[in-house]
Amino acid sequence: MSVITAEPQYHVLAVDDSLLDRKLIERLLKTSSYQVTTVDSGSKALEFLGLNDVQRNSTPSVSPNNEIEVNLIITDYCMPGMTGYDLLKRVKESSSLKDIPVVIMSSENVPARINRCLEEGAEEFILKPVQLSDMKRLIPHILKGKLKEQQQQASSICSNSSNTTTTNKRKATDEALSPDRPRPRFSSASTTTNSLTVV
Repeated sequence: MSVITAEPQYHVLAVDDSLLDRKLIERLLKTSSYQVTTVDSGSKALEFLGLNDVQRNSTPSVSPNNEIEVNLIITDYCMPGMTGYDLLKRVKESSSLKDIPVVIMSSENVPARINRCLEEGAEEFILKPVQLSDMKRLIPHILKGKLKEQQQQASSICSNSSNTTTTNKRKATDEALSPDRPRPRFSSASTTTNSLTVV
């Protein structure tokens, strides 16, 4: 696994079992000012993302790399062990990772494969060899992922704020109705209204 940093704006996780393709993608992404992390398998990608590959239905385990935010995953389709399609499914099944855009690449132009990946949630399917113009097409997907993330954060903040307001209102109501609370005493003979005494 290698990490390249060159004052990037976005972080891309590139997954490919071919060293040559991995180096090419890494170079193209770096040229396009992305921060790049490369791994050679789907299971290593899941490990980097903090998902435990051994227990499929377990909660995600925290990876030491989990503090690095991944803005996009670009993965080869055909890899030994876990395919790019399998990686895509695992990412989209994870509640914490499902909003990370995933782009699949392959040297084979198989329409059924392309459609299956797009239906499962891939943002795009790129045919190899990957070119610099392909890297420029990644930005809209990253921005869409960032927008989803910001909307979820805003929704979470609003939800927490709403819960706090409801709790505070309930607390105030409970205190107002508390039998221990001293109650004001009014005389039946006089009530004060705007500094005037009515008798």
